[in-house]
Amino acid sequence: MSGVRHPLALLLLAEAVLCAAATRFQDVLSHGSTSPVTSYKKLHGWSSDQNKWNEKLYPFWEEGNPRWKDCWKGGRVTAKLDSDSPALVGSNVTFSVTLQLPKCQTEDNDGNIVYRRNCTQDPPASMDQQVYVYNWTEWTDNCGWENCTSNHSHNVFPDGRPFPHHPGWRRRNFVYVFQTFGQYYQTTGRSSAKFSVNTTNITLGEHGMAVSIYRRGHSGFVPIARAKVLYTVTDKIPVFVSMSQKHDRNISDSIFIKDSPITFDVKIHDPSYYLNNSAISYKWNFGDGSGLFVASGSSTSHTYTLQGNFTLNLTVQAIIPVPCKPVTPTAPPPTSAVTTGPSSDSDSSPTVESVEDNPDGGCHIYRNGFYGSSIDVVEGILEVNIIQMTSIQMTESQAENSLVDFVVTCQGSLPTDVCTVVSDPMCQVSKSMVCDPIVVTDECLLTIRRAFEEPGTYCINITLGDDTSQALASALISVNGGASSGATEGVFIFLGLLAVFATIGAFVLYKRYKQYKPIERSAEQTEKQEGFTAYFSTFKAIFFPNSTERNPLLKSKPGMV
Repeated sequence: MSGVRHPLALLLLAEAVLCAAATRFQDVLSHGSTSPVTSYKKLHGWSSDQNKWNEKLYPFWEEGNPRWKDCWKGGRVTAKLDSDSPALVGSNVTFSVTLQLPKCQTEDNDGNIVYRRNCTQDPPASMDQQVYVYNWTEWTDNCGWENCTSNHSHNVFPDGRPFPHHPGWRRRNFVYVFQTFGQYYQTTGRSSAKFSVNTTNITLGEHGMAVSIYRRGHSGFVPIARAKVLYTVTDKIPVFVSMSQKHDRNISDSIFIKDSPITFDVKIHDPSYYLNNSAISYKWNFGDGSGLFVASGSSTSHTYTLQGNFTLNLTVQAIIPVPCKPVTPTAPPPTSAVTTGPSSDSDSSPTVESVEDNPDGGCHIYRNGFYGSSIDVVEGILEVNIIQMTSIQMTESQAENSLVDFVVTCQGSLPTDVCTVVSDPMCQVSKSMVCDPIVVTDECLLTIRRAFEEPGTYCINITLGDDTSQALASALISVNGGASSGATEGVFIFLGLLAVFATIGAFVLYKRYKQYKPIERSAEQTEKQEGFTAYFSTFKAIFFPNSTERNPLLKSKPGMV
């Protein structure tokens, strides 16, 4: 009997060795990782990576195997695997993989790979002779879905399951096998694929996603590329805040200007729209002693009135609706005492609780997100004003150009540079730009001289800036071009005579209207007098501008640029 048991024991031992040596999904997809996942929650539509892998149909090559160099004509194919993580637990995380083909190769509408042998920036005229087409599935044109399996097509995945019969199955030349968290997912596709995974049953933290890509062949499948990526599942809402300010010169340096509102725009990373039906609130603490501010909108503004360093803190809270599940009621412990009946207003419906943490009435859960940033507030340049524009008298040799002086002042810190942009009258098409460093030590008052080669109407933008801020002022100016000295003298003589006659006429009118007028004068007369007074004031301001200037900044001589 012992002789009979001995061969049987050897047979069982051999079968055990064969089973132990069978290739598993974990062996193929681990990409060198030797730490298997011992426990995990089941992902919907995924299978355990302990299942057997059909290595005969889907060969497995170690990295460095020379067959990788010959598996694709024209060079090595690589794969880029991306995810839209971090993902809030309960939401979906989406993965996308794209095959990066060798140079001069593309995929056409039929799923074939088109290879241009002598591809350059300027393709030759006879393109038909320079194109090679990979058509691995040409034999499928002569068979249907049912009878192609007998023609060595092997329309099955590595675990033996049949391919899904998609309408465009003839164009799906690639098989993608993904692995994460001790499970795998397999699908067919073209040169790119995308799919989503729900994160409800995935442990919080950082995990790895691996993919192996195979292409169809006549007698089997050929591995062409591998890729992996890390993704994160979190119970904190991913939040980012973008900050902008009107006069801020560099929005990325976290330096802003006091007394100017800063706009805060909250960006919640939720690509799967998991929070669409949630009630979201935003609690702000700007760090300047202004207290807490709670808003329901994702955008707000705040003005810092002091200089210094401040710490911004934001808390985002989402109340997420979840399905309510009934709780199995427990029977009360037996007692010998007589108990009273339930009151008439008691609720006989079963109690419910949330399936998630932090239940609220059994139908909601709370998720929070946090954002913090340090903000530097400086004085900065708040406003720029063009207070005077003066045309400069030129000699006859300078008659081809027109010079204009712009007297500019600003509020806030002193500028270190000035830029002048000359544009068309609509301020849209720039004609020239000049930038100069400046040194202003006392007050923000300077004169900018600019030359205009041709007469016409221009839009002038003058920008004053320092290291952290900038502000601009715009004006329309009409330039009349250069004129000869004789013509200039004639203009001034005419203006002088006109001024004399205007003075005499004004004196006569003054003597006339100085007389006493009855209080019961008509409304029509009053309107005429007021209109004439306004006209005389405008006339005086045009021909005697110096008499109307009352800006004390012009009493000191501004610097010239």
